[in-house]
Amino acid sequence: MKVNALAELARTCWNRRIGITLLLGFSSGLPLALSGSTLQAWLATLHVDVGTIGLFSLVGLPYSLKFLWAPVMDRYVPPFMGRRRGWILLAQLALALILAAMAVTDPLTSLWRMGILAFALAFASASQDIVYNAYFTDILRPAERGLGAAVQAGGYRLAMIVAGALVLILSDRVGWRSSYLLMALLMLLAMIPTCIGPEPENTVTPPRTLTQAVVAPLRELTVRRGAMGLLLLVVLYKFGDWFSGPLTNVFLIEGLHFTATDVGVVNKGFGLAATIVGVFLGGVLMARLTLFRALLYFGVLQAASILTFLALSLIGHNYAAMVLAVGVENLAWGMGTAAFIAYIMALCDHRYTAFQFALLSALDSISRVLLGPAAGYVAQDAGWSVLFIVSALLALPGLVLLVLLHRRIHETEFRNAPYHA
Repeated sequence: MKVNALAELARTCWNRRIGITLLLGFSSGLPLALSGSTLQAWLATLHVDVGTIGLFSLVGLPYSLKFLWAPVMDRYVPPFMGRRRGWILLAQLALALILAAMAVTDPLTSLWRMGILAFALAFASASQDIVYNAYFTDILRPAERGLGAAVQAGGYRLAMIVAGALVLILSDRVGWRSSYLLMALLMLLAMIPTCIGPEPENTVTPPRTLTQAVVAPLRELTVRRGAMGLLLLVVLYKFGDWFSGPLTNVFLIEGLHFTATDVGVVNKGFGLAATIVGVFLGGVLMARLTLFRALLYFGVLQAASILTFLALSLIGHNYAAMVLAVGVENLAWGMGTAAFIAYIMALCDHRYTAFQFALLSALDSISRVLLGPAAGYVAQDAGWSVLFIVSALLALPGLVLLVLLHRRIHETEFRNAPYHA
């Protein structure tokens, strides 16, 4: 497809719903680093001992457990701005206040207070993620899901750059207090798109009780035709990527002896840019593809891209080959992510989007948790080339299952939509 055709397609797909998805994606991604890596960097500049800094990683638990309170956000409707935007606004206000409180807290004299505030920030941020994911799933039409997933991921990653790299740079110039106050101001400004965002076009009745908000969405997910296969695909689709992906930095540094600077510039800088291009390219292409075809084409590309790292492991220390491998793998990962998020959106019933989206995201995280230790032992005992061969092979079961579920995926793509774009 020609570049100008892609640009024209993107202009056709762009609308108010997509724009709000991008802006709120930024709001969703902003707090993550501020309770995690950026806060740990702040503590490190104050020479807090490493053991204590390590304990601060526990404040991120709400991100893994957010499905536990997601039903509350399906069941209860705030008295203003609707079922989704009302919760988003409350979360953003809480985030701004917590960031301001962190800004005026001295970690050296009030370390426990800072820890409590960081946990509260992660909880409010995870809550915003729950309802934001539900919101963009509810407002986007089926044909917009690919591009919507792309701009969501793009906004989220841009916010992580701001909350990570930019805050670190600002801290050296204006101090940590002013840097965190600026982030609190950005959270307040993020309330503007929440206030002007559209309501979902399809009207649904929320669950009548909290019990129904838990039991009904679980039943709805498991009784539909092909339910077990559709849920298993959530676990398997990125199996190959999750096996070798977390060890990429270790491979480049320990396996091929690239410097930390090389890895930072190429794998983190150039790789991030390639991922953003990938999610946007995937999102635009999905406007002309069915969900099944997007999952299949991008899934095959994901699996094939792993082989570029296999080639790199055989070539050895070669800067050009590293740039090529990182670029291809991240581009394919971004395209696959756009299709995968669109798939999760399609699986959700609009009555229970908050809980189901959070639950399906947790299923995806199972792969990351379970595969990590095994991948480390494979790399250690069999070598890096074997690791990437195994990783590419692990991508195949998801693709086979995808083909077997062809009809079910097509049914799922439009079953929740009272409109057709």
